[in-house]
Amino acid sequence: MSPLTRRSLLAATGSATALGLLSRGAVAEAQTARALQADAPPGSPFGPVVITPTDKRYPDMLLRGQNRLYVGKPDNVVLPTNTNHVVRAVNAAQAAGQRIAVRSGGHGLAGLADDPAIQTVIDLSEFNAVSFNTIFNAFEVEAGALLGDVYKTLDLGWGVTIPGGSCPTVGVGGHITGGGYGYLSRQYGLVADNVCAVEVVVVGRNGMASSVIATNGQFDPNRDLWWACCGGGGGNFGIVTRYWLRSPGATGTDPTLQLPPSPTGLTTTTATWRWSDLDAASWATLVGNFTAWTARNSAPGTPTAPLMGLLVGFSHAIGSVTLTGVLDPSKPGSRPLLDAFVKQVIAGVPAPAITTQENQAWLYHTINLPPLSSAFGIPSDQIRTVTKGAYLRQPLTAAQAKTAYNHLNDTTYTNPAVFFISTYGGQINALPADANASSHRDSMALMAISNYWADPATDADNRKYIRTFYQELFATTGGVPTPGGQTDGSYINWPDADLLDPAWNSSGVPWSTIYYKNNYQRLRQIKSAWDPTNAFRHTLSVEPA
Repeated sequence: MSPLTRRSLLAATGSATALGLLSRGAVAEAQTARALQADAPPGSPFGPVVITPTDKRYPDMLLRGQNRLYVGKPDNVVLPTNTNHVVRAVNAAQAAGQRIAVRSGGHGLAGLADDPAIQTVIDLSEFNAVSFNTIFNAFEVEAGALLGDVYKTLDLGWGVTIPGGSCPTVGVGGHITGGGYGYLSRQYGLVADNVCAVEVVVVGRNGMASSVIATNGQFDPNRDLWWACCGGGGGNFGIVTRYWLRSPGATGTDPTLQLPPSPTGLTTTTATWRWSDLDAASWATLVGNFTAWTARNSAPGTPTAPLMGLLVGFSHAIGSVTLTGVLDPSKPGSRPLLDAFVKQVIAGVPAPAITTQENQAWLYHTINLPPLSSAFGIPSDQIRTVTKGAYLRQPLTAAQAKTAYNHLNDTTYTNPAVFFISTYGGQINALPADANASSHRDSMALMAISNYWADPATDADNRKYIRTFYQELFATTGGVPTPGGQTDGSYINWPDADLLDPAWNSSGVPWSTIYYKNNYQRLRQIKSAWDPTNAFRHTLSVEPA
């Protein structure tokens, strides 16, 4: 498909609606302005910078990834500061016959960018501005921006935010293409649900790269590309360089009304147990109570949507279990809602230690949240980790709770491991499964298991621990959370190559269905249209139709 032109946009793009679709004039004007952008705009700090293995900065580029289980050895790391730099970098790699990967925050869990087969990594970390675009009447966020920086700029500048994840060092580039879930998502949907347009560098049939703007306009000829980039996973169709963000239904031109308001503060209640306080039966009661609460409170429009709850079981190496409820104290009835949540979940369980922190400063605590691994005493440049996820449509069974108890209390396993379940649903479930590529729209909870270690010599044992844990949790469905029953597949931002391996996935359900459900065939067609040469590919990439 060819890039948008002013004429095609004026002819084809529909007018704005209450759904927040972009107007034909806004799209045309923005596309024309972008096409005229200079290679090096005045004031650009630098770029593009190309770092090779002989460069003294090269080791720092290898440490940009957050998981030492995967370390690539690219021939080139390119740091662009505008879209034209990205186009030129892709064309240079194409001309040299090199495999390409893109990186924003470097939090990829499965080494899709940190792969020895990748020869050119396009690192967007310096392509990171956040601003308000008056042409699109939307916030423009460059794909290298980190979530913490986005939260800070949006809040300090306009008093708004996005419903993104809790780790401030995650990059928006990959986070949003995978959907983007956070503790405000029950109120405001996924981050992808608040995207009205994307700019993407794509490669055509002639092998040449160009930049394209794709919008949610009903008659935009590039609309499929927008749809795919809102939940279709990173590194599949091209390189997203910019997002334009505006809430569905936002009206007027006041920037402070185009995205959700940032919370006035945080009130958090945490209940804590030691494993010595809980036996297998009381743990099962706790897990059952939590997932039963999520089942009762996951429908669209639920009055409990302002509350985000999290149940975490740490392995015996850490030795604790925590239940956390968090919400904005300015919401009507917030404290009774929080108290009722905790009371219902701990019913019938030995009394925990309970602490409540009221009216904490929202921005400070959001952007300064330490990484979970810091609690484990592993230096950040040595962390090796595996994460496996699942969407839950129904509560976990007593047998599944016992499986988790047994693995978390396995004294032969001495490294830290974590089992967690978070509340889900609410506004996320208000959209149909094909509203965008994020197909999981009837789940009540999102769960995951992870483990952490530092010694490469123990990789095999640590992988086996987490693989066996996961396989036994979902033993009745072939070792994986197949869609449509108790579970509903998994979150593409937690990519897991084991889903391709019949030794760990004996369900007969392909990895693509687990991540994308019925949206996968459309994603394959979009892949063929926008990446016809399969220039952007990795272990779990969308297959061309």
